[in-house]
Amino acid sequence: MRLHRLEVTAFGPYAGSEIVDFDALGADGLFLLHGDTGAGKTTLLDAIAFALFGVVPGARGQVKRLRCDLADPETPTEVVLELTVQGHRLRIVRCPEYQRPKRRGNGYTTQPAKASLAWVGEAPHGQRPEGLTRIDEVARTVQRLLGMSAEQFFQVVLLPQGEFARFLRAETTEREQLLERLFGTRRFADVERWFRELRAERGRELDRRRQDVRVWLERLAQVAGEEIPEDAAQPWVDDVRRRAEAAAAEAAEYARAAGVRREHADAVLHERRTTAERVRRLRAAHRELAALADGADERAAARAELESARRATAVTGLAAEADRQAARLDRCGQAELAARAAVAETGFEQPDAEVVVLRERAGDLREEAGTLAGLVEEARQQARDQARLAELQETATYASAQAAALGEKLDGLPERIRELREEHEAAAGAAARLGDVRSREATLAEARASAEQVPALERALAEARDAERAAIDAHQLARSELLDLRERRLAGMAAELAANLGPDLPCPVCGSAEHPAPATADGDRIGEEQERAAADRERAAERRREAAVDERHRAENGLAVVRERLGGQSADDLGHALAGVRAELERLEGLAVRRDRLDASVRSAEAELEDLTEKRAAADRAVSEADAERRSLAEYVEQRGRRLEEARGEHADVAGRREHLLRVGQALDRLADARAERAAAEDRLREQRTAVRDAALGAGFESVEAALAAARSEERVAELERRLREAEDAEVRARAVLEEPELAGVSPDEVVDVDSARAEAEEARVRAEQAVSRAHEAEGRARTVTELAERFATATGELTPAEEEFAELDALTDVVNGRGQNARRMSLRSYVLAARLEEVAVAATARLRSMSQGRYSFVHSDAAGSRGTRGGLGLDVLDDYSGTVRPAKTLSGGESFLASLALALGLADVVAAETGGALLDTLFVDEGFGTLDAETLDVVMDVLDELRAGGRVVGLVSHVEELRQRIPTRLRVRKSRSGSSIELEGAAPAVG
Repeated sequence: MRLHRLEVTAFGPYAGSEIVDFDALGADGLFLLHGDTGAGKTTLLDAIAFALFGVVPGARGQVKRLRCDLADPETPTEVVLELTVQGHRLRIVRCPEYQRPKRRGNGYTTQPAKASLAWVGEAPHGQRPEGLTRIDEVARTVQRLLGMSAEQFFQVVLLPQGEFARFLRAETTEREQLLERLFGTRRFADVERWFRELRAERGRELDRRRQDVRVWLERLAQVAGEEIPEDAAQPWVDDVRRRAEAAAAEAAEYARAAGVRREHADAVLHERRTTAERVRRLRAAHRELAALADGADERAAARAELESARRATAVTGLAAEADRQAARLDRCGQAELAARAAVAETGFEQPDAEVVVLRERAGDLREEAGTLAGLVEEARQQARDQARLAELQETATYASAQAAALGEKLDGLPERIRELREEHEAAAGAAARLGDVRSREATLAEARASAEQVPALERALAEARDAERAAIDAHQLARSELLDLRERRLAGMAAELAANLGPDLPCPVCGSAEHPAPATADGDRIGEEQERAAADRERAAERRREAAVDERHRAENGLAVVRERLGGQSADDLGHALAGVRAELERLEGLAVRRDRLDASVRSAEAELEDLTEKRAAADRAVSEADAERRSLAEYVEQRGRRLEEARGEHADVAGRREHLLRVGQALDRLADARAERAAAEDRLREQRTAVRDAALGAGFESVEAALAAARSEERVAELERRLREAEDAEVRARAVLEEPELAGVSPDEVVDVDSARAEAEEARVRAEQAVSRAHEAEGRARTVTELAERFATATGELTPAEEEFAELDALTDVVNGRGQNARRMSLRSYVLAARLEEVAVAATARLRSMSQGRYSFVHSDAAGSRGTRGGLGLDVLDDYSGTVRPAKTLSGGESFLASLALALGLADVVAAETGGALLDTLFVDEGFGTLDAETLDVVMDVLDELRAGGRVVGLVSHVEELRQRIPTRLRVRKSRSGSSIELEGAAPAVG
């Protein structure tokens, strides 16, 4: 990938249009991007990232404010990038989403994001020659050509030194997160999760199988009525099964014997019951015949009474009908009197007239009432129309008053709407500026906090320098003591050797066993232990000296970073600026908080204006319509009233007169009907009384009264018939019993003992039923025990292979997830990342040794962490001067920059190779050079010169003044009140 041209318009701090020609800028392979703090150096890198991926790296991408606040409202925000990837030159144009003023009316509207990709020259195979205009298609095409995602691009092309310094000192978890994003090892995490989920699933299944085995065992013990032993297994189950089957066989044999005894007792009881029943029947027959003989006279009287009642039946029916006709005549007379009184009340002059005359008069009255039916309906309509007239008058009056009230409300409403709109526009403008002012406030607050740290950082630096000087003095003193002790020990070495000589022991110098004049020590003798103690003190002092030097480097680096960030501003200056911004922010927030309420008020007022206008028009229409309808209806009501007045006569209204005529006609009809019915009742009563007399004489009675005296009720007749029939049936049954052959030879005085046989049979029955119940219970228990034993055996047989399979899966899952037999505590994902990190360490070591003049190398460690934590992602530094492996955290500020730069370059090479991405011909290194001394800076520049091999272009972003002298081609960014601008230094003008 090689960049050719970048153009930014209204982007970040650039209010106008700025162009960077990378072909001219990178002609020498190395260029410098420098300028004032906040001028927009890093914004150019953000523009490259935005053009390619539509996002910017780091925390800046979370704010999503890419448009320049100083740009002209009509100037669109746009980034144009021309580059070559895999031999294809393309031009990408992107516009972010931002708020711009409306072209018509007031307020703001959202300008949507846009993107396009055009091929400069021939399009690649499979691509449309006209290019792409959809954002998602542009993103997919760029990522496919580069072969890496946005996060990977930010790491391998825009080398952020701060992030790699944190990566160098990070713990295993943080380092793992970055490597996972770069190398895409999520699939290995999915494998780890798949193993964990499979183990959990198989574990639950195994628990269910174990629970099944336990359930079958508990059910077996419950059915068998036994306690489960601690070592319960298949032999115990088989023994329980055999005992249950033996108990079932024994219970069945006992039930069979009890059944035989029960059958014998039942036979004896049946025989005695049969004999006792015969004796009872014989005695009952004799008693029944004796009782019948005693009641013979009573039954003869009942037969005579029954015969007389049957002859009187024909007379009682006719007599009852005569009584009913008499009652009917009485009712007809009463009805006629009531009907005559009703006719008299109506004022009819001939209430005693014949039936024919009454019916004729009633017909005349009904005909007259019929002529008035139509006028009755007109009278009802007349009442409704009069009510409608009053309603119309009320409606017209109310509508007129409503129209007047609505007119008063409408008078001041337009002016109120105009005032609300002006207030809403002011609030909207304040809300639009809030984001920018809040961003300025956050920036100033952060800067002031940094400025307040300067005194503490200066004190810390002074203390670190004092501590360094003290450590150097202490180390030099300890070293002097060590050298002095060594010199004194060498001087007394002969005495030390002589002190170890003994009789018959060879001299370590000459080998002789004779020692005629051994040397003696002058003064205090210095031994090996004293020299070793002095050496230990010297090494401890050296370590304290190195620690003090590192602490001083860190203090200097921290103070330099803060001062570089402040750009010469003091805490008081930042405090005054922050107070002004906060006052402005408070004023804008006070206005912006009213925007939604004012917007709702404007909409409400406009809706009210529209609603009141419609209501007033409706009220005016209602007045006109009510007046027109009232005038038309009043004329018709007046004409109808004259007709009704003439038809009602002396009555209150037409309906009253018609009702009176109908009432008189109905009264005459009822009187005629009553008189005709009374005459018919008199004739029927005379006929019925004659029939009663003839029937009494025909039935053999002397008079009607005698016939009625002999009559009996139906219940009495039925009772007499039942008593005579029962006596005859009883006599027949008793004689039939005496004639039965099975009673021959049976004496009614014989005594049979049934109770003792019944007691013996009941006892035998109870015992037999209990025995059968116990046999069934034992058989069922044995059958259930057999079934449960078979299920237990099946469940046990399935459990064993499941336990073996789960044990294997459990161990494998622990190994894959960095536990169990995994001695290094490395998960599968960590193992893959460790391999990648090892590749990064190898690639970075080559550059780190060059930049540190052969002193430092990266060392990858896959050992487990402390207290059993995960390992595999350890990254330390080998110091060739001391031959020890040091933690990366012990490096000084300048050494940390060298290490992080080497690590960034190494990681860039590995990620590019891993993703199969396009050749990276352009790299940017952002800041960090201020921590290097002149000699180390030379070495780093040599390494960066090596990066230019093969036509690669390297861009440096830094404030370091010395780099301006070393790098001839420079791009300077200037800032002003009207927006930042770009100026090319040391090359032919190719930017604007």
